[in-house]
Amino acid sequence: MCFELDSEPPIPRIAGASVSHRDLTLTSADGTEFAAFLAEPDVANGIGIVVLPDVRGLYHFYEELALRFAERGYTAIVFDFFGRLAGASKRDDDFPYMELYPKIRAQHVRDDVAASVEVLRGIDGATDRGLFTVGFCFGGRHSWLAAAGGHDVTGAIGFYGFPAERFDELGPTELAGTLAAPLLALQAGVDERITPEINAAFEQALTAAGVEHELVVYDGAPHSFFDRRQEDFAEASDDAWRRVLAFIETHAR
Repeated sequence: MCFELDSEPPIPRIAGASVSHRDLTLTSADGTEFAAFLAEPDVANGIGIVVLPDVRGLYHFYEELALRFAERGYTAIVFDFFGRLAGASKRDDDFPYMELYPKIRAQHVRDDVAASVEVLRGIDGATDRGLFTVGFCFGGRHSWLAAAGGHDVTGAIGFYGFPAERFDELGPTELAGTLAAPLLALQAGVDERITPEINAAFEQALTAAGVEHELVVYDGAPHSFFDRRQEDFAEASDDAWRRVLAFIETHAR
């Protein structure tokens, strides 16, 4: 499990911030309907955010994360990966995501990102200064891949994403030469699957390909430190959030 059922992002709410939100059903390029959640500020700062969740897909934690972005002026959308496997309806807590997520193909995620991007770019003023992807775990990997997806993203941010080949599909390490936006990678120092060697190979590939990037490893922090273990690793979570906002503001137009 990447987080507890009732966990919320380790980000302070902004009291009095004026935002609106709504559930959406989007349609991907192959006709698949999938669920999404849109959070809009009353006064947008011109930056759009596509949030790619972890292996659980669209869930309370990520809806709340979209709201935290909106409270700060960003227009944010988070979408669900499982439209082709489980439909677009709400799911209960027994959803077998661990059985299903390895079946999700990169092309399907790419198409779902495209549909989400289209929503943001259809909102007046929402992306005038840029559009970023922010992903976690499975979504972190695909956030980086969005920089090669033809979406014209301004930057791609990933938390503890697996960058190498997996499930017989190439990752951002192998596809570094096709990544067309700056990357921020926020990795866990104590991660059984994403080893120092995997991170080093990722950074070497990005450097060799001339991709502007920053890869940060939080020593002692486990996979999912930003959500599942946020109280125990508050310093790492606070620093990661600051880096996310700084990266966005640095690269926005």
